[in-house]
Amino acid sequence: MARGVTIFWFRRDLRIDDNAGFFKALTSGNPVLPVFIFDTEILRELPRDDARVNFIFQRLTRMRKALEAKHGRSLAIYYGKPAKVFKQILSEWEVRAVFTNRDYEPYAQSRDQEVKAILDDSAIPFHTFKDQVIFEKSEVVKDDGHPYVVYTPYKRRWKALLEEKGVPASQPSQENLHHIVEGKGLPSVTLEELGFETSSITVPDFDLSEALIGNYGKTRDIPSRDGTSHLGPHLRFGTISIRKALKAAMAAADQTFWDELIWREFFMQILWHFPHTVNTAFKAPYDRIQWRNDRAEFEKWKTGKTGYALVDAGMRQLNKTGYMHNRVRMLVASFLCKHLLIDWRWGEAYFAEKLLDFELSSNVGNWQWAAGSGVDAAPYFRIFNPMTQVSKFDRDHTYIRTWVPEFDSEAYPGKMVDHKEARERCLRTYKAALEA
Repeated sequence: MARGVTIFWFRRDLRIDDNAGFFKALTSGNPVLPVFIFDTEILRELPRDDARVNFIFQRLTRMRKALEAKHGRSLAIYYGKPAKVFKQILSEWEVRAVFTNRDYEPYAQSRDQEVKAILDDSAIPFHTFKDQVIFEKSEVVKDDGHPYVVYTPYKRRWKALLEEKGVPASQPSQENLHHIVEGKGLPSVTLEELGFETSSITVPDFDLSEALIGNYGKTRDIPSRDGTSHLGPHLRFGTISIRKALKAAMAAADQTFWDELIWREFFMQILWHFPHTVNTAFKAPYDRIQWRNDRAEFEKWKTGKTGYALVDAGMRQLNKTGYMHNRVRMLVASFLCKHLLIDWRWGEAYFAEKLLDFELSSNVGNWQWAAGSGVDAAPYFRIFNPMTQVSKFDRDHTYIRTWVPEFDSEAYPGKMVDHKEARERCLRTYKAALEA
């Protein structure tokens, strides 16, 4: 049996630098064995060419190569159920402690409890750290201790707390890599062994330049312009630390980008306090809505054949690239829930399958917002007009023509529903549910 080691378990923090839990492990006094586990419970739900799995695999490969080339160290990569993998690790190594960064999603919580129980049986400490957020759990709450359910007062308290405590310091994990166990022969897997194939979609690099962040408030609502940072997947998988992203946002005179980072944490704390909202409406009466759930209409929405050009452009962009402009996301979500009266959970699940930047808390929060059933939601009678959205955000049809080349031709389908009739049907249906 190998000498005593500390395990560091990579999850949503795929970087060597400025990694809180990794830094704590590296300075714990024992050699560190870094591990990553491709979780079968997660992978089995994904399409075989999932771009996010490709991205994770490529990132881990890059991390292994960097450690091996510069330090003669490596990273162990496993495939299986985490509890079973940890039993295997405990049989092969003398484990003194396990370190990891906290994950707040319901599945992650139950997974970690299962692993902790195994470690407890062997009296092995399980240490977790805050890393993917600036403030977590109940750190930003009202004076009475209750969570905020409206964004603007949450944002004010968040910023006041940041001013009081200061921006969290970087964690110099990259300066302590010599504490990783020596050797290159640690286990690994190939993409094929995971049951996946190379995806045609790639995750773009993020842009945190002063030019982008400084103009973000002016450019972010124009879908034909590449005025967004593409930071989402990188925060989701932790290829950049939230501390670095926040510092870049705070350096700009325009606070719009900074506020978007706070939106992310707002939805994360909502999910933490109200985990039932993954499957049920935050506002319970909205679960009484009689959704039509027409599968043929859902298919037209998914494939971008609704006859509403901006909706269709967004869905085609999503299917082709794994990305959709945020302004268009609001429209397509509203259209599904209110024009078609299809359950928001159907749309949430489709976005979860397709979005490179899928984040459970934000996805659920934004879909419930669109349906009117969530926190800080738009009132149910606010229904986006797909035509006026075009005149506001894509007047010259540049974005539409990029993704719907047959627009304005006979090949383009007619509108699947009449806007006025769909709006009136939605209002009747919602009113009947909420007044029942």
